[in-house]
Amino acid sequence: MVEPYTYCDMLLSFHKKGVLEAGCDEAGRGCLAGPVVAGAVILPADYKHPLLNDSKVLSKKKRLILREEIIKEAISWAVGEYSNEEIDEVNILKASFYAMHRAVDQLTPIPQHLIIDGNRFIKYKELSHDCIIKGDGKYLSIAAASIMAKTHRDELMEDLAAKYSHYGWEQNAGYPTKAHRQAIRDHGITPYHRKTFRLLPKQVALF
Repeated sequence: MVEPYTYCDMLLSFHKKGVLEAGCDEAGRGCLAGPVVAGAVILPADYKHPLLNDSKVLSKKKRLILREEIIKEAISWAVGEYSNEEIDEVNILKASFYAMHRAVDQLTPIPQHLIIDGNRFIKYKELSHDCIIKGDGKYLSIAAASIMAKTHRDELMEDLAAKYSHYGWEQNAGYPTKAHRQAIRDHGITPYHRKTFRLLPKQVALF
């Protein structure tokens, strides 16, 4: 059943008219564990969907429905990962941008322009780009990218939770909840924790 109002009526189809444009967004920047994951999506110029919006305001059920819709209808889509070890090497901000680069690397056809959620970006090859604050709530392609990144990362963390059951990753996806931090106190860290992050409010010798 369609909701009383539709998100897509508020979201824009493009930022630059007449060019092949890809929206990019990331998931997992604020997590204590796991990779940062980015999505990149090229949608048809006239694409609309009544539920499409920023992944953070959607239920898990709606995100999964929209993921299948995006896979079916997008001109091209991809996700890119940057591991926790790589995050520790370059810092999380750069890692988020490089994960977007890895996603864009996989797009076919190659977009002519990128629109990025946020206020900063590291230029990708020779492509032009625009940074848009809260772009995942303004442009359909960025919203779609946020959904692809979020659903991919959530499933990855659910898989890891089966191996590292103490940390509640199937529920918190690696974010710094009280339960996650208590598990770090009780059981130490895993190979998937980000060592350059403040894993506990009062950092102790964890590794």
